[in-house]
Amino acid sequence: MLTLLKIRNLALVDELTWELDRGLIGVTGETGAGKSVIVGALKLVLGERAEKSLIRTGEDHCSVEAVFQLTTAEEISHILQANGFEFDAADDLIIRRVIGSTTNRQFINDSPVTLGLLKKIGEHLVDLHGPHDHQSLLSTERQMAMLDAYAGADDSVASYRALWHEWRTALTDWQELRDADAISTRELDLLRHQVEEINAAHFQADEEAELMNRYRRASSSARLVENTSAAIALLSDDENGILHQITDLQRLIRDLEKLDPSTSDRCKGLATASVELQDLEATLADYLDELDTNPEESAALEDRVNLLESLKRKYGGSIASILETRDEAAARLDTMENRSEKLATLEARVTHKRRELDAAAAKLSSIRRKSAPHLAKEIATQLKDLGFKQSAFEISLIPLSDPSSQGIESADFLFGPNPGEPLHPLRNIASSGEISRVMLAVKSALADQDATPLMVFDEIDANVGGEVAKAVGRKMAVLGARHQVIAITHFPQVAATAAKHFVVQKEVSQGRTRSRLFPVIGEARIEELVRMLGGGGESARAMARSLLDG
Repeated sequence: MLTLLKIRNLALVDELTWELDRGLIGVTGETGAGKSVIVGALKLVLGERAEKSLIRTGEDHCSVEAVFQLTTAEEISHILQANGFEFDAADDLIIRRVIGSTTNRQFINDSPVTLGLLKKIGEHLVDLHGPHDHQSLLSTERQMAMLDAYAGADDSVASYRALWHEWRTALTDWQELRDADAISTRELDLLRHQVEEINAAHFQADEEAELMNRYRRASSSARLVENTSAAIALLSDDENGILHQITDLQRLIRDLEKLDPSTSDRCKGLATASVELQDLEATLADYLDELDTNPEESAALEDRVNLLESLKRKYGGSIASILETRDEAAARLDTMENRSEKLATLEARVTHKRRELDAAAAKLSSIRRKSAPHLAKEIATQLKDLGFKQSAFEISLIPLSDPSSQGIESADFLFGPNPGEPLHPLRNIASSGEISRVMLAVKSALADQDATPLMVFDEIDANVGGEVAKAVGRKMAVLGARHQVIAITHFPQVAATAAKHFVVQKEVSQGRTRSRLFPVIGEARIEELVRMLGGGGESARAMARSLLDG
């Protein structure tokens, strides 16, 4: 449920903090007092685009913050996780919008999000209905979803939809291969040449670094031999070699130590240096032997490097790119050379998946056809309570020529307010008052299946009489027992059924107009109902009390 709504500098509201509870919450006030600001704030929470004109005059930005406590949040968690956000249903969900004169920002639990993501989340948080907010009810896709929810067909729908995606994928693969242009002989020859040329080179993905090191060493072998030989000569020349000079140095040091034993510690590193230089001479000698490369091997290395550079120019800048080109060519060659066989395999898969899909579709269709009359009857009963005493309501299931993601039929809710007249789809009903009450009837019939935390009814009781308004209020109160419901209304019959009653009022202070929201209880609530009834006096007060008493 929505536990907190904060609004700052939005239209006539300079600052509003609204703490909400469960049940039916009534919001009333005179026309123009600012009730629409609450609806506008909620629409911003739901991801509606914001206009700079919403910012209160004299301010540079406005903001809206909503805090939700969720008992079930699987769909919301799934959406957030798919977009890289973690969410625990035990935590509050906090949505914040900041609208500035140049930039707009939106946050979920203090993390910046896109407006598109906010809109996806909002669809699962608030069900908003007003005179012009019935698009979801008029959509045949949404009507089918309502029927499935009533029928408890979630598992069957999920199974069908998974099979539908598998069938569509198989069908697309088969159609693409079937419709592909016949490949030319020249292109086949080119593909074969590419595969054979790259395979003949026998390059490995990790070979390039080692090959280039060996090639550089082989191509520089003459200089390497010269430098290594010179280094060995410096170490071991018969007369002037460093090792011979160290031998003379060691003899002098031994004489020095005999004359003054304290010099032993000063010269102890000489023995280690002598050993290391002898090891260096041996290592360089071994390296010199390795440098005695075979001219044929050097030529072979040069040829392989030249081959690699040639393949790079043709197929990519690395061995990995060359091998990737080979694999792509081989795959296309295999497809084209075995086109008939692959077409048969894909066609068999399409047939198999269609058979599975048809079975799942038949099962789902059976569930829907059994449930549709029951849901229609329930909605019709609710409609009679809302003043449509002789109306008719049906749910038509229309077969489709091809399976869709929703099944093998579409749903159409049909309504006839007057006896003897044909029923029409809801989308063809022009009267906002009629469609509003139909919507309330549908919501009432689906109260146990609807998982939306908050329902908002914005003056859907417009253009109805007193008794009908009373029935509307009772329906909303019943919904309030299962959901959190906000009813923005001009009718005292509706406001009186609310568990909590708030009034929006406009006031002028220091030459500025602002709207404020405050709860009314006891006598203050009676006074508000009397105002809504259109007059004072004891008769109006008695009527207000009778409305509150039920």
